[in-house]
Amino acid sequence: MKPATQSNGPARRQRGITLFGLLFWAVIVGAVAVLLMKLFPAVNEYRTIQSVVNAVANSGASSVPEVRTAFDQRKSVEYGIESITSKDLDITKDNDKIVISFAYDKEIELFDPVYLVIKFKGHSR
Repeated sequence: MKPATQSNGPARRQRGITLFGLLFWAVIVGAVAVLLMKLFPAVNEYRTIQSVVNAVANSGASSVPEVRTAFDQRKSVEYGIESITSKDLDITKDNDKIVISFAYDKEIELFDPVYLVIKFKGHSR
């Protein structure tokens, strides 16, 4: 009979994740999740502005005041637009078609002294 302390074969290698490894990945995944949650409203606002600009450009407005009025009316319906106004739009004509361009900066606070600045710009299609 063999003593209880001896193993019956070659030593098996242990597998798994250490507590330090688990904490490391939890911090990385948490930081990325917080960053994405802070970026989502800014990207969503940009997509809303882009869709409103495309709708206004295709609405048939023919003059600059009409385009600005149409943008203001659609902005009052879309509550997600806060970064620009109709005065920030650059309105031109290209081959008898209205082209509306816009550009703005969005400042997002990550934590107290650190901010992320994103420069958005777009134009109607």
